Amino acid sequence: THLNSGRNHKDISSKLILVPILAVLFVTIGYQYICPAGSNSCHFKTEDKLNLEDDSPPKLPSKFNFTERDLDRHVEFNMKGDDVIVFLHIQKTGGTTFGRHLVRNIRLEQPCECKPGQKKCTCHRPGKEESWLFSRFSTGWSCGLHADWTELTNCVPVIMDKKEAQRNKRNFYYITMLRDPVSRYLSEWKHVQRGATWKTALHMCDGRSPTQDELPTCYSGDDWSGVTLTEFMNCPSNLANNRQVRMLADLSLVGCYNLSSMNESQRNHILLSSAMSNLKNMAFYGLTEFQRKTQYLFERTFSLRFISAFTQINSTRAANVDLSEPVRRRIEELNFLDVQLYEYAKDLFLQRFQFTRQREHQEVRLKRKHFPFERCSYRGTNGCMSHFYIILTIGYINFQRIL
Repeated sequence: THLNSGRNHKDISSKLILVPILAVLFVTIGYQYICPAGSNSCHFKTEDKLNLEDDSPPKLPSKFNFTERDLDRHVEFNMKGDDVIVFLHIQKTGGTTFGRHLVRNIRLEQPCECKPGQKKCTCHRPGKEESWLFSRFSTGWSCGLHADWTELTNCVPVIMDKKEAQRNKRNFYYITMLRDPVSRYLSEWKHVQRGATWKTALHMCDGRSPTQDELPTCYSGDDWSGVTLTEFMNCPSNLANNRQVRMLADLSLVGCYNLSSMNESQRNHILLSSAMSNLKNMAFYGLTEFQRKTQYLFERTFSLRFISAFTQINSTRAANVDLSEPVRRRIEELNFLDVQLYEYAKDLFLQRFQFTRQREHQEVRLKRKHFPFERCSYRGTNGCMSHFYIILTIGYINFQRIL
């Protein structure tokens, strides 16, 4: 009897020890099920949450009719293969910040190597000595300072072939950033006022740079530092005027910088149409005013993820300029092509965002419907968690039977 009671006591003790061990095991398995390693399912820090509604404008009816092909910009970007992202950096559009995100903030198998004190980073494909990124902070100004669409499309393939001997044809994915024209213009004025010139820019088109007659300078001396806004606006050859349209259009269609090749109205129409077409056909573009949405769309377009969230900074030098209404209207008139381009770009950008989010939500709903027991890798996983608790309950009942 004493022997049997001793055995029973040992069995009970073993089971009591086993209960908390198995309970911990259940919780651990459950956590791994709901929040698998490397997933974005569980976020405990509110500051890490990508709030896509912070920069949302009031919803207005669209002025443009875009096809599904225009809205669906997902590309099968093969970093290990022959694909290259080319960043067209337009002055004062937030391109420096975005360019740094590209080399320092993307989660990569082989991160870009950025050494302290050096402006350029080495962004190589995994296991290869080949660049997957053509930008200011990776390859430098290889096609000239702030090279535009006309320059890049003619120069990038040649430069890449010189740097890296390659048999296979590369796929180039062009990207850029745009900004509200008035804010961008004011920001450029403040930058020039502080001494910036960009006078080393080549402005290559049809194999040559513009002559002094084709592109007169707005100032005498080394720079235009101290220029007033009125002086800045009064220079007819100021490259700040409609800069975004000019840098996105195919300038060879209008005789480059030779203004006598056609009348002004025809030239403007061709430039705007070309800029709109090139922008629409780019793999991706972002808007300075919508940082979180820019991050979201880039990530979905290229299937790449940023390490930390983009931040929206509205306290810029341009925002601090106190403008009268007549001056604002004058700036809009000087940049009337950019105003039209930005309206088009903003409409397309927001439609792409809505399209991508709706498709993502539909995919999640289908996944929940057809694979209710599959791991969730989507924020707001209440449905999947409840299914998991059913599994836990069944397991617990069977466990009790064992005991």
